[in-house]
Amino acid sequence: MIEKKFLPEERIMNCLEANYGIKDAVLTHLPLGADMNALIYKAKASSKLSYFVKIKMGHHHDISIDIVEFLHNAGLKEIIAPVQTNQGHSTLLVDDFTVIVYPFIEGQDGFSRHLRHDQWVTLGKALRQIHEIDIPLSIQNRLRRETYSPKWRKIVRSLYTHATHPSGDEIAMKLWTFLKDNATTIHRLVDRADQLAQKLQTHSPLFVLCHSDIHGGNVLIDKDDSLYIVDWDEPMMAPKERDLMFIGGGVANVWNKPDEEMLFYQGYGKIEVNRELLAYYRYERIVEDIADYRQMLLMTTAGENRPILFKHFMDMFEPRGVVDIAFKTDDEMVS
Repeated sequence: MIEKKFLPEERIMNCLEANYGIKDAVLTHLPLGADMNALIYKAKASSKLSYFVKIKMGHHHDISIDIVEFLHNAGLKEIIAPVQTNQGHSTLLVDDFTVIVYPFIEGQDGFSRHLRHDQWVTLGKALRQIHEIDIPLSIQNRLRRETYSPKWRKIVRSLYTHATHPSGDEIAMKLWTFLKDNATTIHRLVDRADQLAQKLQTHSPLFVLCHSDIHGGNVLIDKDDSLYIVDWDEPMMAPKERDLMFIGGGVANVWNKPDEEMLFYQGYGKIEVNRELLAYYRYERIVEDIADYRQMLLMTTAGENRPILFKHFMDMFEPRGVVDIAFKTDDEMVS
């Protein structure tokens, strides 16, 4: 299991006390996120304060840390800044790992809780601020930029080109059968994403700072109903539609109601949305998820999480799920 590769919990607790002043922490492992190179803990200190602790393999200072600190310092109260070490650093290098500590926000994410009307408006206002903020070149030059890469489309096409019949595993068999039975739909997703990508290569839309994964799971509501945008692991410079595609996009079969979109845009403000970009990003996200879910579902190390992952995969193809919404977005564009 992946936990065996990471820092022992006693080592983590000692590091928290020595470098953050977090004494006698009680660690609880949180099964969050899909990053196989990271572990998440809740650390409750003797002071009764709690912290969100992320342990990542390797030594690196993520650009995400700079982005979060920049946005927080710019006054966006929806952004949670990391806790500084005693030496004033945002990250801590321990053995072959990077430790990042945040205040722990008790609450629920947008997958498990419906946003209230005012919270949709707040989310819209916050995302508009993020998209309009002037990012220093020193940060911009370290961010990924949209290239409409065919990487994920090639991977999904290869699933059919080099498909082999699995044996001996029920979930792998179910996945193989589903991919086979739904080949027409999946090829349509890939082909349409490819067509739109080629067309968009000739466009020159304004690139803005994008969170790039701002679905319900990355919006947190605390016990006081305050809203936070979390998990800035993949920020990038891209057209605003890179983020806007999640509003009404139906990831995890939530955020798929017209009135929610209306409330969001009350906060975001009047803006012209490029429907081709919106359709492309919705298609491309599905294609990437198909590739990712297949890889995770074929890894037996996913263990007890595999049935849950398989359900998430199947949910994409449910009515008002992401596939249904992506096709509808495209149909609305050409009608």
